Amino acid sequence: MALTGARTPGSGPGAAPGHALPAAPGHALPVTRGRRTAPAAAYGLGLAGCGVAAAWGVHRLVPAVPMLTAAVVLGIGAAHLPGVRGLVRGGCRAGLTLAGKRLMRLGIVLLGLRLSLDDVLGLGWATVAMVGCVVAATFSGTWWLGRRMGLRGDQPLLIATGYAICGASAIGAVSEVSDSEERDVATSVALVTLCGTLAIAVLPLLQHPLGLSDAQFGRWAGASVHDVGQVVATAQTAGPAALGEAVLVKLVRVALLAPLVAALAVSVRARARAKGRAREAKRPPLVLLFVAGFLAMVALRSTELLPTAALAAAGTAQELLLAAALFGLGSAVHLPSLSRTGPRVAALGLCAWVVIAGVSYAGVLLTT
Repeated sequence: MALTGARTPGSGPGAAPGHALPAAPGHALPVTRGRRTAPAAAYGLGLAGCGVAAAWGVHRLVPAVPMLTAAVVLGIGAAHLPGVRGLVRGGCRAGLTLAGKRLMRLGIVLLGLRLSLDDVLGLGWATVAMVGCVVAATFSGTWWLGRRMGLRGDQPLLIATGYAICGASAIGAVSEVSDSEERDVATSVALVTLCGTLAIAVLPLLQHPLGLSDAQFGRWAGASVHDVGQVVATAQTAGPAALGEAVLVKLVRVALLAPLVAALAVSVRARARAKGRAREAKRPPLVLLFVAGFLAMVALRSTELLPTAALAAAGTAQELLLAAALFGLGSAVHLPSLSRTGPRVAALGLCAWVVIAGVSYAGVLLTT
């Protein structure tokens, strides 16, 4: 029986033409007045929860693999695993998309509790300026190169953001303003996660050949590795001194997410006005609600009113939320479609990796 007004998952504005994901046989979505009902979303959220549990298990078995990295890989695997693939593309798609967007926002808000103003000031203005230069050079260079290489849609913007700021979390935040297609978001997350995972193995091998002390190596890892979990996994190989420096430098990069999103919102509005459709175009707020929440959490952490137990609980919740979101984003990756632009995406990722590693290395030498 046909479902009037229903859309198959992946066939809306966020899907690329010709790459809609059909519902699996026997898994028709319950529809009420053309909208997915709450049970449909619950199925996907439940699957995301299973993915988080599996990612936690992987991290426990192999501590060098961050849980967030495992979550992305498991999501990609679920999207291509016979028996699960039908659920991912059919009845669970609505909930997985919800996890990739809504839970990502909540995780970004809680991420603000990792940073306080005292931490930033303790690094010194020279280091803060160095981090700002690394972010600016990486973002502008990657975005420009991605457009020159002819990557589709918002991929250049999203990849540039992920490399420059904080990996998948930053990609999720910027995609809200740019209204990016889910496939572009998923591809960008997969690339940034892959390169960040490779950094865990490669960067520690370069510490001594590059003549870096433990503290310098920590700052280099914090300035050049993408995701917070990947920074921790990379820096801990050089000891506690390196780990402390790495986390502080990384969180300064995370703090730059708010001004970047605000600047992008201004740019979107300006382009709409320039095309004479300011009234019709979607006008994103200058500060998204979850970005404001992130800043509020930074301010709350700076008051030092929260007990250690509360901060620990918030940190656990933040990691679980981001893991669920990344599993949802990973499940949207379609490898056959990705293979058609794979060489260009991979080339951009390699070039961006060289840029951020080189610029941050020079910055560390100049400020220590």
